[in-house]
Amino acid sequence: MALAELYTQYNRVWIPDNEEVWQSAEITKNYKAGDRFLHVQLEDGTELNYPVDPAALPPLRNPDILVGENDLTALSYLHEPAVLHNLKVRFVESKLIYTYSGIILVAINPYKQLPIYGDAIIHAYSGQNMGDMDPHIFAVAEEAYKQMARNNKNQSIIVSGESGAGKTVSARYTMRYFATVSKSSSNAHVEDKVLASNPITEAVGNAKTTRNDNSSRFGKYTEISFDQRYQIIGANMRTYLLEKSRVVFQSENERNYHIFYQLCASAVQPEFKHLKLGSAEEFNYTRMGGCTEIEGVDDRENMVETQKTFGLLGLKADFQMDVFKMLAAILHLGNVGITAVGDDRSSINKHLNIFCELLDLNCDKMAQWLCHRKIITTSETVIKPMTRTQAVNARDALAKKIYSHLFDFIVERINQALQFPGKQHTFIGVLDIYGFETFDVNSFEQFCINYANEKLQQQFNLHVFKLEQEEYMKEDIPWTLIDFYDNQPVIDLIEAKMGILELLDEECLLPHGTDENWLQKLYNNFVNKNALFEKPRMSNTSFIIQHFADKVEYKCEGFLEKNRDTVHEVLIEILKESKFHLCANFFQDNPESVSPFSSTISIKSARPVIKSPNKQLRMTVGNKVLHKRFRSSLSLLMMTLNATTPHYVRCIKPNDEKLPFEFDSKRVAQQLRACGVLETIRISAQSYPSRWTYIEFFSRYSILMTQQELSLNDKKQICKIVLQRLIQDHNQYQFGRTKIFFRAGQVAYLEKLRSDKLRHACIMIQKSVRGWLQRKKFLRIKQAAILIQQYFRGQQAITARNLKETWAAITIQKYCRGYLVRRLCQLIHVAAVTIQAYTRGFLARKKYRKVQPFKNFISVTGNSYWCIRKTRDKAMIPNTLSFACLVPMSSTLFLYCYFKNADITLFSLYIKLDPWHGGCTTSAMFFLPFFNRVLESHFQSQKEVYEKEIEGLNFKVEHLSQDINHLQKLFREENDINDGIRLEVSRLTSENLVRSKCGKGKYVFVTYLAIYLLVTVCLCLTAEAHAPALSKEYVGMMEYKKEDEDRIIQNLILDLKPRGVVVNMIPGLPAHILFMCVRYADYLNDADMLKSFMNVTIDGIKQVVKEHSEDFEMLSFWLSNTYYFLNCLKQYSGEEEFMKGNTPRQNKNCLKHFDLSEYRQILSDLAIRIYHQFIIVMENNIQPMIVPGMLEYESLQGISGLKPTGFRKRSSSIDDTDTYTMTSILQQLSYFYSTMCQNGLDSELLKQAVKQLFFLIGAITLNSLFLRKDMCSCRKGMQIRCNISFLEEWLKDKNLQNSSAKETLEPLSQAAWLLQVKKITDDDAKEICEHCTSLSTVQIVKILNSYTPIDDFEKRVTPSFVRKVQAMLNNREDAPQLMLDTKYLFQVTFPFTPSPHALEMIQVPSSFKLGFLTRV
Repeated sequence: MALAELYTQYNRVWIPDNEEVWQSAEITKNYKAGDRFLHVQLEDGTELNYPVDPAALPPLRNPDILVGENDLTALSYLHEPAVLHNLKVRFVESKLIYTYSGIILVAINPYKQLPIYGDAIIHAYSGQNMGDMDPHIFAVAEEAYKQMARNNKNQSIIVSGESGAGKTVSARYTMRYFATVSKSSSNAHVEDKVLASNPITEAVGNAKTTRNDNSSRFGKYTEISFDQRYQIIGANMRTYLLEKSRVVFQSENERNYHIFYQLCASAVQPEFKHLKLGSAEEFNYTRMGGCTEIEGVDDRENMVETQKTFGLLGLKADFQMDVFKMLAAILHLGNVGITAVGDDRSSINKHLNIFCELLDLNCDKMAQWLCHRKIITTSETVIKPMTRTQAVNARDALAKKIYSHLFDFIVERINQALQFPGKQHTFIGVLDIYGFETFDVNSFEQFCINYANEKLQQQFNLHVFKLEQEEYMKEDIPWTLIDFYDNQPVIDLIEAKMGILELLDEECLLPHGTDENWLQKLYNNFVNKNALFEKPRMSNTSFIIQHFADKVEYKCEGFLEKNRDTVHEVLIEILKESKFHLCANFFQDNPESVSPFSSTISIKSARPVIKSPNKQLRMTVGNKVLHKRFRSSLSLLMMTLNATTPHYVRCIKPNDEKLPFEFDSKRVAQQLRACGVLETIRISAQSYPSRWTYIEFFSRYSILMTQQELSLNDKKQICKIVLQRLIQDHNQYQFGRTKIFFRAGQVAYLEKLRSDKLRHACIMIQKSVRGWLQRKKFLRIKQAAILIQQYFRGQQAITARNLKETWAAITIQKYCRGYLVRRLCQLIHVAAVTIQAYTRGFLARKKYRKVQPFKNFISVTGNSYWCIRKTRDKAMIPNTLSFACLVPMSSTLFLYCYFKNADITLFSLYIKLDPWHGGCTTSAMFFLPFFNRVLESHFQSQKEVYEKEIEGLNFKVEHLSQDINHLQKLFREENDINDGIRLEVSRLTSENLVRSKCGKGKYVFVTYLAIYLLVTVCLCLTAEAHAPALSKEYVGMMEYKKEDEDRIIQNLILDLKPRGVVVNMIPGLPAHILFMCVRYADYLNDADMLKSFMNVTIDGIKQVVKEHSEDFEMLSFWLSNTYYFLNCLKQYSGEEEFMKGNTPRQNKNCLKHFDLSEYRQILSDLAIRIYHQFIIVMENNIQPMIVPGMLEYESLQGISGLKPTGFRKRSSSIDDTDTYTMTSILQQLSYFYSTMCQNGLDSELLKQAVKQLFFLIGAITLNSLFLRKDMCSCRKGMQIRCNISFLEEWLKDKNLQNSSAKETLEPLSQAAWLLQVKKITDDDAKEICEHCTSLSTVQIVKILNSYTPIDDFEKRVTPSFVRKVQAMLNNREDAPQLMLDTKYLFQVTFPFTPSPHALEMIQVPSSFKLGFLTRV
């Protein structure tokens, strides 16, 4: 579709505007080719006939659905007004300060502290792909870190922008990110030292300007070094073009460098008394700008912070005092008054003494040579006095020189503090450099800054061009040469042979060279000869250069003096003679210290050391000038950047008044042109700027596909077929390997087709629904009308006569019907009586004839039956069968009435003998309920009897157990007696042997011994006769030897595999075995043995946990066993609070001799450590699944929320089988649950673990939602709520509803509700405030600001509504943090649950290989 065909009615365009740069207008009449006017209506309702050039129509406005995108390259129409409007919507309405523009991160200074830089944010971005999260400085840092680790290639982050745009803060945050995510395991605190360098360099290199309260007045490249594990090991810093002129001159409402004011604010401190300082108003160098304080800044506190960071870097107090002494000397030098003596002489007042005293200089020499200069000729040396102006310039030049050397010295010492041993593996450089600058008056500094930016812009253009080419080649798309702006001509104008800088050098070499002469040479060489150089019409002291960003007019005044950067050589000699070592060392020909500018840069070196060219200055005109040194260092910087992979951050200043979230379109547009963003957009727009993966295209535009196309299995082929049908011009798109490339405007056209299709579908749905509602309403009205007609007609029919006739008819009918019914009833009654009489007679006679055989049978069997029922005296059958013949009822009923109190067996016997029972089924069925009642009463009585018998037996068993225990006790006593007897026998035997030798009392002893043995035998026989035969009984102990401790620990702890233990065994079996060993040591009353065993057991558990710190099953197993071991120590401790649930037998097994409460505390601490590691392992396993499963995966049909994502795309492919889904999360949770159950983990501990996991799921999902604007939509809220319901169902299925896990998901649930609820009226705002109690004010506002409509039918949340909600929430007291702390751990409690298992019943499986243990 041709672009001109899109200029139709209702489409919108951008037209230029003097105030807002661009303003939107809606086309009111279709544009036709050749029309000279475009009929439009402005947003304020003004009708306008806008003149147009058919070759250059006004830029079209993107559909609202594309406005506010994370990436500017996702816009269908790529041009300046679209970029400006997108940035304004994000910044003003959504309060988002970061936006991607291809490879650039655009950062707009909010002039307000935002809660988006905490550690939780850092952890949220760590490990994420760049397009997966909202744009952020941390995303750029993560991308650089990831590419460094993946490709082993050095990286650079280039942060640029004009003063006040936020460059310093952005660079600081990138360094903080690296320090956080790459913490080393050493105790050197290298990361803290790297971060500590920032406050120092900001103190000595930053100052307040009219544009920024903390403006960096130098360029800085910080190279952060990493080892092979990608942990920070050190850093190195290089500085560029310090603004030395600020030391001696500040414009109105500006300040000198911060360090001077910090020093003056601390002058009253005792350690600074000798510096003889006062307030900043007392010194010329600090009061010149008329502003000595910054609102909201405490210079005294900042001085304390500066001293603290000096100390953190290892720079001790004596070094700090030397630095402060140099700074104080500079301030006193500025107060040295110079008075004129005549027209060509000058003299100095007494204020020079303090300066010389601080630096230990010869005061007389310094006084002389500040007012005189030495001219050396071939024949003589002439001393010539200087005028006051010349003397003041010499004084200021000396102050600048001292400060410049001091600055380099401090940077050098910082680099020394950040040195590292070993070899650097890779590095990431962070370049914080001044952006393109243009002021009302531009001088030599702005010229050098803009020259540096020209070089950086050239490198940037080449890199963008290279990336575009690589993208095309990767996708197999034919590469066509794209024109891009090459600023080489401007660079040649500045640095080529006979260029501006070479002419400047030439003029500096002349003894009487002036700025005017140099300017005239520029006019002669370039005016009308070079299109990039112009002469101002109204000035002869300026020249204009056409830079890549804008035209800049430079005033030539001061160019030569600043380029020479000279100080009189005599003054330098005086400083060399100083007895203050630091001052003297600054100006030595071969200084001891080495500045970062002093040698060439080796790109691959571990820590580049660069000599400073400004340390080798000679004080004559012919020496190396300033611009050459700057050009040299800039060349080395470009070499470094070209050897690394660059990442770009462009900082934008939204307004000059420093107002929060105020957007000045003119200022922003100017900076966008200057920083290369629009150039990136222009390059992208020339080719195929819009790029969609096949999956994204299919999900977004499946509504435009036919059923036949959707029936195909290959989604890639479907996309091709659909596009060929929708866009006839095949040049408007290209099919790549993984993406579809669209030319500008094509995505907008597809969005229009999609909106039309949806609008048509909405109309059809509305038509059907409205028709159904109207039909339903019509049927209700019709039914009501019929009902009204019915009652109305009935009312008309009712009259008095009709009522009387009707009543008479009813009365006649009543009597007639009554007569007929009574007559019929009488006939039936007579018939029934007759039938009953004959029937009853027949039955009675028949029963009588059969009663005699039955009586005989009863007489025969009666005796035997009554013998069986001896115990029942009342069971007697009356011989009244003849009476049954007289009563009109069946024999069965008769016997039931007589036998209902008798035994059921007798009644059953009769049923079998009753001749009517088998032949009269109807009678049996009729009396079945009676039989059931008899059976039930019988069973109930039998049950009661059995229960009484069981109770009696239990009582007997208990008594028998007591008897057995008593007999066992007697038996043990007998055994003890027998042992005593045996000992006595042995003793007597030995005595007998002695006596036998003596030959005395032999027969008496033998007789006595025989009697004693006889008695012993009798006692033994008696005991055996009385003692029952008992099986061996265990007492719940494991006998072991001290030397077997290591074997026990090895087999029972270190070598034990959980999967071999949990099957068919009691929970915590190893713990119970360990405790049985503890009981044995306690039984022996051996303290050393018990202590040794407890220590090796605890050490063994620690070792196995350490060796398997990432094994979930092993951690779960030993968490369970440690818990059971701890509970056993409590249960059998003998303390009453733990013995309440014990059985009498368990109470007898309590420890007897030792108190193990100290070991219980040690085990409790160990269990907590295992639990925390156990939680960490679970979190590490489930964490990668949370965001893809909870947020990205779309299980609900028809709610796809994919939108264009621009250059920064999420990784996607046709096959999504490897992506995590909600099912993956549920399966992982089920695995955790089943493993914990198999290992016998206590139910309370299991609930706590599940609660912790659910908190992690909710926190990570919510944090990701906060940082992903593309996920903040109504449809995504529906998907999140569906996923939460899956989790709740899982809890219900596992019977974990009371684990409080559901409550941890409440913030996420409320966030999902907030995405779905209506957000328009005051009532909506009130409802949001009442419902979202688990979300903080910051979080609610963030979600509302990030809410993104997926279709044109949804409306954005208006800023006024957000402010309304914010006002309602002002009274709420909650934390200002945006992110939830995913590292938060709930307090774990280990409930005491006594073990139900008897120790004496526990057996050791053979698989444990503990055969050397003996059960006691």
